[in-house]
Amino acid sequence: MDSKEIRKKFLTFFEKRGHRIIPSASLVPENDPSVLFTTAGMQPLAPYLLGEAHPLGKRLVDIQKCVRTGDIDAIGDNTHLTFFEMMGNWSLGDYFKKEAIEWSFELLTSEKEGFGLDPKRLYITCFEGDDNAPKDEESYSIWKEVFDKNSISGERIYFLGAESNWWSAGDNGPCGPDTEMFYDLTGEITLGMTEEEFLKADKDQKIVEIWNNVFMEYEKKDGKVIGKLKSKNVDTGSGLERVTAVLQGKNNVFETDLFLPIIEEIRKNSKKESTEAERVVADHLRAATFLIADGVKPDKNERNYVVRRLLRLATTADYLFLSGILNKNFFLPPLEKIFETYGTIYLNLIKNKDEIISIISREINDYQGLLLEMTPEKLTKKYLYFYSKKNISNIVDFNKPLDGDIIFNIRETFGVGWEILKMMLTDMGYKITENTRSEYGESYKRNQEISRSGSEQKFKGGLANTNEQTIKLHTAHHLLLSAIQQVLGKEVKQKGSNITEERLRIDFSYPRKLSPEELKRVEDIVNNYIQADLPVVRREMPLIEAETLGAEMEFGAKYPEIVSIYFIEDKDGNAVSKEFCGGPHVENTRELASIRDPEGNILRDDRGSFKILKEEAVSSGVRRIKATLS
Repeated sequence: MDSKEIRKKFLTFFEKRGHRIIPSASLVPENDPSVLFTTAGMQPLAPYLLGEAHPLGKRLVDIQKCVRTGDIDAIGDNTHLTFFEMMGNWSLGDYFKKEAIEWSFELLTSEKEGFGLDPKRLYITCFEGDDNAPKDEESYSIWKEVFDKNSISGERIYFLGAESNWWSAGDNGPCGPDTEMFYDLTGEITLGMTEEEFLKADKDQKIVEIWNNVFMEYEKKDGKVIGKLKSKNVDTGSGLERVTAVLQGKNNVFETDLFLPIIEEIRKNSKKESTEAERVVADHLRAATFLIADGVKPDKNERNYVVRRLLRLATTADYLFLSGILNKNFFLPPLEKIFETYGTIYLNLIKNKDEIISIISREINDYQGLLLEMTPEKLTKKYLYFYSKKNISNIVDFNKPLDGDIIFNIRETFGVGWEILKMMLTDMGYKITENTRSEYGESYKRNQEISRSGSEQKFKGGLANTNEQTIKLHTAHHLLLSAIQQVLGKEVKQKGSNITEERLRIDFSYPRKLSPEELKRVEDIVNNYIQADLPVVRREMPLIEAETLGAEMEFGAKYPEIVSIYFIEDKDGNAVSKEFCGGPHVENTRELASIRDPEGNILRDDRGSFKILKEEAVSSGVRRIKATLS
């Protein structure tokens, strides 16, 4: 059964049972600023799960495009993907557990209307209960009845905790317990398994999850379940790629008709063999293609940087482990297969084909110069030593495992993932162990937490809010510190700040009152920067690298291993300001001299807009300046 038939069977099955087919939403969420991308089928439908009436009724079915960035470093194994498609059927206050479970079983096992899978190879998990919700005995009973009715014996239903069997898309919105369906890929386990055997088979990828029924009856707010929703809803999800692998008798998603034509094109230009690298290239090109089609272009900010990183990883994997050359057009043949596979399903791919190819070509061409730095010799001499100053022997002795945090720092510098770095460092003779992977994983988790919440917590006291005027004053604050240091000396350091939409305030170390001439020079420097159209650029880098660059940091503050630095650069690329900062900022200093008319159109003001309001003492050796943008 090919992937097109699987799509059709899924949609038709539920359409016959009263569901209306709805199109996939964009990968860029319309009304959800808490996430970068659509990560699950339920996200676009969240308002309706919370009680809003859907125009097409209470029963819906779709195949939703999704992207999950947390799995980028895992690409290369049998199941993980960056971009994937989630088949889902929905009940908005209509049917509940019984119908959802019985239909799931019917579609999976029916020879006539469904996928015809062997029911004796199915295994089920249900929610074991916690402080948020009770044990899901109802789902267990329904599944037991289904198995008994179909004469399926053996232990095959297990209760697991919230980590496995509770679903929510984030800290706010609908959530609830789920029941998950797993399929035995080996065909060797027909009499059931103990829970311990089941968990081991899952870990060893001998069984694979193919469907998830979430029973959305609770609401979460700020990370806590606050009560039940107005109605009971069903949100199901079945990964098209995983189901396709199972139905085509493959133990991995990359040997299905969704990927194999793409990988075969990659192999034609490969001079070396690497299954992991082939998979990285295929996955990342596919994900980048879909993201660009939905309007996400490679750039420096968070959402756009994901596309940039995907293309860099694909280029690096091809260069180091497949073709061995820097060919800017290596991606064209596999990209054609992506358009061929999906063009009749997602029409915006064909509509934007020329633009997508142009964007990818330009991004890869720009990146290949940096790749010259990734030769094993340069990596060893420059980066491994740079990141191992405290433990040089660890990178000299090939009998010792390499530190995982060192590998993570290299990843952050080049935007290259675990699988690629592991292959490269292993080829160089380094020892990579499970402990190395664990250390790397811990560094990755810490960075993810920092990315989600660090900047908000760190700068909450500095910015009163994040409206347009406050953001402008935040950027002006960076220019002001630079100007103060130019007039008074680089030894001047920031001691504190506060920014509202009316004015900015900076406290800095200096032993005396500033003269009117000094204040005028500071003011003029800032206004000159504003009129100079200087770009404001955010870059993430290891803390040690930022310190080496001399980026300004807040006195007494503790910073994580990976930090965010804002650069304001002149036309020659020289930084007139570089500061540890979580943002937000304008994109160009010229915006600080702009105003808007009543219709919201931007008007330019060629006069100096930065004004110092007051300079005063705060305490011994600390001065304060208050300023505004007129």
